[in-house]
Amino acid sequence: MENMHQRATQTLFDKQLITEEQYKQISSYRSLNIFSLNAELKIFLYLSVLLFTSGIGVLIYQNIDTIGHSIIISLIVIVTAICYYFSFKKAPPFQKNQMHFESSVMEYIVLTANLLTCILIGYLQIQYNTFGTNYGLATIIPTAIGLFSGYYFDNKNVLSLALMGLAAYIGLTVTPQSFLKNGLYDTNSLSYAATGLGIVLILWNCYSFKIKLKIHFALIFLTFALHLIGISCLNNIIDNNYYLLFSFILGIATYYFYNYSYQIKAVSLFIFTVLYGFIGLNITLFKIIDYLNLTDMFEIILILSPFYLIGAIFLFILLIKKFNSEIKK
Repeated sequence: MENMHQRATQTLFDKQLITEEQYKQISSYRSLNIFSLNAELKIFLYLSVLLFTSGIGVLIYQNIDTIGHSIIISLIVIVTAICYYFSFKKAPPFQKNQMHFESSVMEYIVLTANLLTCILIGYLQIQYNTFGTNYGLATIIPTAIGLFSGYYFDNKNVLSLALMGLAAYIGLTVTPQSFLKNGLYDTNSLSYAATGLGIVLILWNCYSFKIKLKIHFALIFLTFALHLIGISCLNNIIDNNYYLLFSFILGIATYYFYNYSYQIKAVSLFIFTVLYGFIGLNITLFKIIDYLNLTDMFEIILILSPFYLIGAIFLFILLIKKFNSEIKK
């Protein structure tokens, strides 16, 4: 790694992009072997928040009969209020563009406050049936609070949590078991709702760019939109009689996200876009072959499939290389 950095510095100097004095300063700095622990510390902070909120859940479960509901609720409310108090106190004034707390620790306090809010509202609904049979309120209220907090405090983690709550509000379940059993969308209506939510997120992202509101959130919105539309379309291509319609929708989505990934230089968005498009294309082709009852072609497909996979992998590598070269310009 050190040699690679040294070669990069030498390349910059050879191309006269940095002066000799800058070259000496960079080389001198690298010789100190100083490295940043920022990422590691943030990981530990994130784990601390998860362990803390999980610990509260375990505490409630194990001592529900001895502590009492009112005491548990009071403790959660007090801790949540303290987290929100320091969040608002330390937060800079709201801005449309990206902003930061003076201390990155505050970002995790905001996350803790929102997780505790979810726990509190869920506890009230389960224990006291606060919202009656209107279970959607128990989901949409913490979601709305999360959306507000995500924008006001410029917190991507909280925004992601709120978007997951929004997906849960329309009835989507995202678990490994449901994915493996093809049960993310148990009904067509949920599948259509997922596609609709994905389109809404795209439209909101376009509107945000127009009014220049937190445009750095684009990757979050588009990632959620891509997965919602991609998985929903694949689900319908497999199980729906109107698979050609959803193949067309997936094709349009693939084209849109493919171009947008170049615009925001997001390699994760690019990779998943290509994967969804490739899987959807192959499923559609097999459905067409099956519909036309071209059973004789299956033997040819089996013979050519190894070459097809090798070619697809080779093409995928070329696309990644092209993407990396384009975004570095």
